[in-house]
Amino acid sequence: MNKNLFLGALVAALGGLLFGFDTAVISGAEQSIKEVYQLEGFWHGFTNAIALIGTIIGALFSGKPAERVGRRKVLIFIAVLYTISALGSALAGNWHTFLLYRFLGGLGVGASSVVGPMYISEISPAALRGRLVALFQFNIVFGILLAFLSNFYINRIFEQDAWRWMLGVETIPALLFFILLFLIPESPRWLVRKFRNEEALATLRKLGSVRADAELQEIEDSMQEEKKGVTEPLFIKKYRFPIICAVLLATFNQFSGINALMYYSPRIFEMTGVARDSALMQAAIIGVTNMIFTILAMTVIDRFGRKKLLIIGSVGMILFLGLTAQAFYRQAFDGFGIVIYLVGFIGFFAFSQGAVIWVFISEIFPNAVRAKGQALGSFTHWFWAAALTWTFPVVAEMKSGGTIAFSFFTVAMVLHLVFVVKMLPETKGRSLEELQRELIH
Repeated sequence: MNKNLFLGALVAALGGLLFGFDTAVISGAEQSIKEVYQLEGFWHGFTNAIALIGTIIGALFSGKPAERVGRRKVLIFIAVLYTISALGSALAGNWHTFLLYRFLGGLGVGASSVVGPMYISEISPAALRGRLVALFQFNIVFGILLAFLSNFYINRIFEQDAWRWMLGVETIPALLFFILLFLIPESPRWLVRKFRNEEALATLRKLGSVRADAELQEIEDSMQEEKKGVTEPLFIKKYRFPIICAVLLATFNQFSGINALMYYSPRIFEMTGVARDSALMQAAIIGVTNMIFTILAMTVIDRFGRKKLLIIGSVGMILFLGLTAQAFYRQAFDGFGIVIYLVGFIGFFAFSQGAVIWVFISEIFPNAVRAKGQALGSFTHWFWAAALTWTFPVVAEMKSGGTIAFSFFTVAMVLHLVFVVKMLPETKGRSLEELQRELIH
């Protein structure tokens, strides 16, 4: 693989590492934050969800800047947001200031979930695109693992204000992301859109394209439609199919319960009677499993295809979520049952939905509306993430909260399986321009 291509994908994917770290780090801090700011269930959930509310806005409004000033400049701004958020959240003197800095971090996460995969998909050849965009997902789960491990060790090292250190340590990878972004090129497809064709050709050659001239011509041909797409809305009849696929896939991604587990895994383990230190360690086990199965999915996603991974994952998630719901219903918490069930769930999630969602959403929309479509998919994903993160503490405090939550997740994955089998197209091995011809009518 060309070193410039790999470097571009890897650096853009570092936004995914910060995305994952920011998502999971709150799981170790949320109980301390509840005590420090004296929060009840509703406002506790809101405090945890404020970053996700920012994420919704970041996902919704990042598409236009990415089209106007370029993918790389927006990624640089995202790195600045991550840095400010990490420092501000750690040093916040009151609840309102804390909310502001967590919200800014959420803006970065949302924008990163749109622009990172978009950039990688646009610099990647079709044969490698699945694996390279999945690198973004790998960095998300690596960031999650780092957050869980960081929380565990910081909790053991610092007796006071450990939660501040948990949040503040994110400053280090945020600054690294900022510096490395100055080493990567702009997207060649964005350059063509801005009529900077000579730069686009040079970039394609730099990225290792063996047919750079022909590839440039393909991009130019596909961009002819984009002349209309500048003023063309996303919500019109010919884009109905990719819209439905992206929205439903993003919805089911969150209805699996993945963010409830990422944000509240120590709380979930504590609900079964496990001590806090052990709960943080078991959360780290979840992170390790997540990373291992994401790596496995990355090695086969371009060989097996997106659809087959989703089908396999759906079956496994239905099984293990159902067993978790049953354990909460029977209050059967002896031994390692819950740990095994949740590790099983996260393994199948990482192998399927976790690896596929950002690849698929970055592929299914045509050049003319890719930024808008990517923003819609990410907005949907983060809207449901915020809703579930906000409401989970309220549900968890109910008498049968665990049973209700995991039964809902199980039923949702049954519906997800039906959706994938009956409706979702396969996108592996096809160029973005080929997919545009096949899916848009």
